[in-house]
Amino acid sequence: MSPPIKAVLFGAGLRGAVAYAPYALAHPQALKFVAVAEPDPERRARFAAQHHIPKTHQFTSWEEVLAKPRMADVVFNCTQDQMHFASSIPTLEAGYDMLLEKPMTNSLTETVQLVQFAEKQGRLLQICHVLRYTPFFTTLNKVLRSGQLGDIVTVEHRENVAYHHMAHSFVRGNWRNAGASSPMILAKSCHDLDILYWNLGVPVKFIQSFGALRYFRPENAPAGATPRCTDGCPVAATCPFDARRVYLNMDRADWVIMAMTNDLSLAGRQAALETGPYGRCVYACDNDVVDNQTVNMILENDTTVTFTMHGHSHAEGRSMRYDGTRATLRATTIGQEPQIEIHHHLTDECERIEIPLTDGSGHGGGDFGVVDGFLRTLRGEADGLTSARVSLESHLMAFAAEEARLSNTVVTMATFWAQAEAMAQNGF
Repeated sequence: MSPPIKAVLFGAGLRGAVAYAPYALAHPQALKFVAVAEPDPERRARFAAQHHIPKTHQFTSWEEVLAKPRMADVVFNCTQDQMHFASSIPTLEAGYDMLLEKPMTNSLTETVQLVQFAEKQGRLLQICHVLRYTPFFTTLNKVLRSGQLGDIVTVEHRENVAYHHMAHSFVRGNWRNAGASSPMILAKSCHDLDILYWNLGVPVKFIQSFGALRYFRPENAPAGATPRCTDGCPVAATCPFDARRVYLNMDRADWVIMAMTNDLSLAGRQAALETGPYGRCVYACDNDVVDNQTVNMILENDTTVTFTMHGHSHAEGRSMRYDGTRATLRATTIGQEPQIEIHHHLTDECERIEIPLTDGSGHGGGDFGVVDGFLRTLRGEADGLTSARVSLESHLMAFAAEEARLSNTVVTMATFWAQAEAMAQNGF
């Protein structure tokens, strides 16, 4: 048996340390983390202890790692969106293959440049489009590619972001501001655009988009609302976004709480709410990303697609409908068990599709799935399902949708592609 692939982690936060790295603990024969770069000393020490990383291989930044001779085969790059390009280019140049958290970058030009550079260097660059590795979406893709629906004529796909997730990540949290992170259509929904492209297998011809930050704005604050939920807000009892209700709930110790503070005690949580971003009133934040957006597309084969993303759902999950010439497929990941149903035109029968069980990792099994797929590609056992070149399609769709939304125009994707490639070539 070959030795485990050695890895360095950039960013020991929720994605790197909690979602992907535990694969190495469950499969030590396949993957071993030998170094970590993380500015937060507590997170860095915790990760090092879990993976038995010596002090000499614990770093505060990715720059410190690259200042040393190459110490592993691969890098798991789980830094913040705005750091992806600056950290990925020299890492690939240093000879590391890379698994990179999505989105690739928050810039159209840099995204294309990154793909081009990885290909020029001959390095493997795969993107964490984890949904492709889940039992649900793998099953859905097989059904759609089987031809059971006939020719697919029209598609409706919804990403329903739960109201509390919206408030946490996109109003108070790291992805609240497009300039500091990424537009929400890119940060959250490049997953969905990737799945649509994977399922349909046909490029987009024209794309149009509408959306806005409709609700989480100062003018919608209830009378008397205080700047922080810990300031004795008089409307807290009737506000679904009262931070104390979520973060001071001692029955919760999940990713939402871990994103707020390293100290999960009641006192630690209270202090974080009083001083940090997660205690702010949702109507008094520096957020500017949309809370609802619709993307209309027509593909090269004249199939029409409507994608809706919003942050006001009662529950988290995706729902979709594919109408074909022989059947209609309806599917959802909302609720206890994902469901896929095919309604056959000829017989009027409804067929329930069995979905395999997940391995228990996050994103419906996709977190471990994407790591496993990356390692198998490295070992030559599979082609990269989410290579940077493949993932570029969904990223350009997201950038085009945002341009269409901001300019109130219809974007021609072939022209948009050509312009993006040209800008990347001229700017690098």
